[in-house]
Amino acid sequence: MATPFSSDSDDLRSPLVSSSASLSLEKLGIDEMLHKYCGEFGRWQLKHFVLVSLAWTLVAFHTMVMIFADRQPQWRCLPGPPGSGCDDSATTVCGFRPGSWEWVGGFGSSTVAEWGLVCGDKFKVGLVQSLFFTGCMIGGGIFGHLSDSFLGRKGSLTMVCLLMSILGILTAFSPNYNTYVLLRFLTGISTGGSLSAFVLATEPVGPTKRGPAAMSTFYFFSAGISLLSGIAYVFPTWRALYMASSIPSFLFLILVLIPFTSESPRWYLVRGRIKDAMHLMSTIAASNGNRLPPHVMLALDDETANNDNNEVVITGSLIDAIKSPLTRTHLFLAVAINFSCAVVYYGLSLNVVNLGTNLLANVALNAVAEMPAFTITAVLLNRVGRRWLTIGTLWFGGSFCLVGSVVGNNVGVWRVVTMVCGILGIFGAAGTYNLLYIYTAELFPTVVRNAALGCATQASQVGAILAPFVVVLGGGMPFAVFAMCGIMGGILAFYLPETLNKPLYDTFAGMANGEYGSTLLV
Repeated sequence: MATPFSSDSDDLRSPLVSSSASLSLEKLGIDEMLHKYCGEFGRWQLKHFVLVSLAWTLVAFHTMVMIFADRQPQWRCLPGPPGSGCDDSATTVCGFRPGSWEWVGGFGSSTVAEWGLVCGDKFKVGLVQSLFFTGCMIGGGIFGHLSDSFLGRKGSLTMVCLLMSILGILTAFSPNYNTYVLLRFLTGISTGGSLSAFVLATEPVGPTKRGPAAMSTFYFFSAGISLLSGIAYVFPTWRALYMASSIPSFLFLILVLIPFTSESPRWYLVRGRIKDAMHLMSTIAASNGNRLPPHVMLALDDETANNDNNEVVITGSLIDAIKSPLTRTHLFLAVAINFSCAVVYYGLSLNVVNLGTNLLANVALNAVAEMPAFTITAVLLNRVGRRWLTIGTLWFGGSFCLVGSVVGNNVGVWRVVTMVCGILGIFGAAGTYNLLYIYTAELFPTVVRNAALGCATQASQVGAILAPFVVVLGGGMPFAVFAMCGIMGGILAFYLPETLNKPLYDTFAGMANGEYGSTLLV
């Protein structure tokens, strides 16, 4: 039997109008419809959330693979006559005569071994990392716009996964360092579009369940880092590692993303595709064991869709977010806070990786250590609120960084204290890092949400680019910089509004008329 949402219906509204004598048309926003009729986080949302969030595991592969591919392997002296110049007790191979030593594992063990990125060329390792994050920054802006405009959330994520797979495989065949740098830069651009996965996974979730669900996306990223350690153990050479960590992106694309995930109903709505949005909402309700009444209709929160065919397309760009007094200040604050948090998170992560312990085990344990932060912030998110939790986690991490800067890298028990300060600093920064995704997304309407989130993500990438340069300062200076960033980020968060249990607005007009519209004007 045909329904008002069936594909063969010529006019979505005609069957609704015919029943107007008994039932008046009820126009609802997506959050209201999810809450009243569809279910905020039922079977459909759970399945969709898990499948889409698997993309974060792949993003972790492409982001953190450099830790293993660009590592400096161990070396050993070769047998030779006395006075050959090689000394096994030395901390560097610089100054040794060529042929007097060799890399353990051979030249194919890492890019450092294959292309001799040591001594005077050691900076090239850091350059690759910085250019990758530079690409992420550019990609965040590009895919943020594409995701909000004609390509959509699912279309953008499809392109991201395809590019990550192709570029990762090509990287495995890099003939020289310059080609490797270029491909890593391009991979960074594609990886920068990964925020589409976050938006696609969370937009169909109801307002009271969205926060904890969004916080859970980062378990997939941390799990990806742990899995990558296992892959690196099985594939110890850097070229094989790039192949093994890139193929899963293509498999995910053809086996999961394309056949089993849906576009965001919010994107359908703001693009004027009301029939598609209504059909998807009906599917969500049915999958959750509910039923969408025939007298219910989706509408934008500013009611601009009230014309004859509901085909109004509402679009926006980052320029609109800057021009609007509703979002201008909050965009600048979100950029500054995301930048500060990234400096702390990536800077402390690099310090922990360079502890001199087993690299595979260390990376895996660091990823696992972040998970309690995700759990605690998810539990507190709907009790404390976004604003105070952001402030608290930033100050928590910044305070321990401040202690670490005072203690310094002394020997004995004080070195242990410094290490503990770094771990607790990462704990706070990791909690803030994933919290900022949901907080930033809730501060902006649907028409510019992905663009604004992309801009904030770009700021994070700038922080990631600068973090390695902070680390090389040595002594207590890195901890001092991290402490300043954490504490200042918490202060800036004071000027953001609370978004707990507030709807995700679709348009600027809807936000202006919303519950905290007056607050946004302050």
